[in-house]
Amino acid sequence: MTDRGTVDKLKGKAKEVAGDITGNDKQKAEGLVDQAVGKVKEVASEVKDKVEDVKDKFEK
Repeated sequence: MTDRGTVDKLKGKAKEVAGDITGNDKQKAEGLVDQAVGKVKEVASEVKDKVEDVKDKFEK
């Protein structure tokens, strides 16, 4: 199973909201970083899928 960043994005959003509610700027910042990591994983997964599609077309 490929990690598409969903868990990181959800975890990050939860941290961001919790930090915002409690006034904890560090926790909020950690949440934003987690969300960014999740987005990077998502984009990397999409690129990998596209590369594999192109590779499959050339191998036929």
